[in-house]
Amino acid sequence: MQKSVLDAIKQGEWGYEPESVDDDEFPSTRAMPGTDEKLSVLAARVEAGLPLWHGCDRTEYDDLD
Repeated sequence: MQKSVLDAIKQGEWGYEPESVDDDEFPSTRAMPGTDEKLSVLAARVEAGLPLWHGCDRTEYDDLD
């Protein structure tokens, strides 16, 4: 069983989806989309076998909450 989408791709399994993880199990990020900071967070999530997206991640420039 793969730990992450990267492991699955290496094994030729292109339809792999990580197990569902509740948003309260990993932190959101306020990093702006497209920034090096946001990409680093996404890369760390992939490596940890977590979903890429968190419901409270910043999605827009004006998203200040």
